[in-house]
Order: sequence, then C-alpha cells, then structure tokens
Amino acid sequence: MDNFEAIRQNYHPFDIPEILRVVFYPRHDFSSPPPGASDVMVEVEGNISIAVRFYVKSSASPSIVFFHGNGEVAADYNDVAPLYHNIGCNLVVADYRGYGKSGGIPSFASMAADAHKVFKRITEKLDTPGGDGRVFLMGRSLGSVSALELASSYPDRISGLIIESGFASLPHLLERLGFPPLPGLIDKEFPNRLNATKVNLPALIIHGEWDDLIPISEARDLYLLLGRKNKTVMAIPGAGHNNIMLVGGNEYFAQIKKFVSSASG
Repeated sequence: MDNFEAIRQNYHPFDIPEILRVVFYPRHDFSSPPPGASDVMVEVEGNISIAVRFYVKSSASPSIVFFHGNGEVAADYNDVAPLYHNIGCNLVVADYRGYGKSGGIPSFASMAADAHKVFKRITEKLDTPGGDGRVFLMGRSLGSVSALELASSYPDRISGLIIESGFASLPHLLERLGFPPLPGLIDKEFPNRLNATKVNLPALIIHGEWDDLIPISEARDLYLLLGRKNKTVMAIPGAGHNNIMLVGGNEYFAQIKKFVSSASG
C-alpha cells in the first residue's frame, strides 16, 4: 500500500499526547543478536528506521512474523525463539519507533504505516529459492494493532493470524488504564475493530482467563468480528496478561503448532 498518509489518518484521532503517554512505553536496546539470528534495519521515513530481528533456523519452515507487546523489544525474544524452532517455525520479531534499535517516537499512526514497509522487507528477505514461503502474523497485546492492519491488507500473502492478549476496543483499554473518557472518541472508529471485520484468514486467538489489563471479553469480541469461520479462541486458565506463555507452557506451543499445520493444509 502506497498511500501511507491515508493510513495515518485512520489512526490520527488517537494520537494525542494524553493517550500516547499512557499507552506507549518505549525502551531502547542495542544488544547484538545471538548466534544464528540477525538484525535488519528498515527505513520507514526520512532518517527513521525500524529494527527487525530474524530468528530463522530453516528456510524450509514457515515463519511467524511477530509484533510484540508494550514495554518489550525484539531482543527479549532471544530465549523464546528456540521454542518456536522446536515446533517447526521461524520467528521474526519487529520493533516499533523508539523501541529496541529503532529511531523515532511511537504512535498508533506510525505503528500502522510502518508495519506495511516492515512487512514488505521481511517477506522479501524470507523469499528464498526453494524455501517454505508461508508467513503467519502474530500480534501480542499492543502488537495486535500492527497484526490486524496487515492481515486486513495482504490476505494473499498471509497464511494465518494469531492474536495473543489483543484488544478490539481502544476506549475500553484506556478506561482500564485510568484514562478519562474523551469527548467524540467513538469505539467503532478504532481501526482494530474495522480491520478485524476485513480479515478472512484462519485465526487463532490466545488469551489469559485472568488478564486484568485486557480482559478476555476483548478476545471474544475479536472472535466475533473476524470474518473467517476457521477461527479458534484458546483461553489459558490461571494466566494473566504478561505470563500467558509461561502458564500455558507446552499447551501454548502445541496449539500454535496445530494452528500453523491446519492453516497450511
């Protein structure tokens, strides 16, 4: 998509300082990638580039393009990537402006617009002769914005969508963060809801039953909004917002493996 200004306008109503202060917590990390991994910088605007870390074990495996949660950076997945390798998937983790090695200042608009350029560069790098070629999108929490933006835009390039601890309603999230209601902020206007209705891909939604930041009702809302019949909600008993993978353990990865296998068939 070339009209990035139009994309930015879709998110513009939410990019005000009062909201950005409570939603984004950027953190820099300039550490080197571990053995076998590599970093690619994707220029998105002027002198601003976004860092993407590739944990590619085999070009013969499908790849999960992962948009992480708030307060996280790609380097946090150095020890997680081998767990994805164990289920036969490569992992590619993208940062946002101001996160990891990336420049700039984060916003909803930049997340959405940058995701298109980042995804284009990722798929170019993954497109190797004789390679598997299948790409799955995964968005965790805040990363659901980028994942849904792309899933609604490139259905022919994406094999499936995974949302972990994601949300449909920004106003509901802001309320839980203690933000007072904004005059004129209408729930249906936030693109997560609109993008979800456009997604007609196999989808897996993973959510902790005890998530007190983004309640499991948001997972159910996303499930209803998604257009594809081939969709599943995995509720993890005893899991909150930030320990979902730890609490889910083997079942968490078994479900992702099953989804990737079934969506590829």
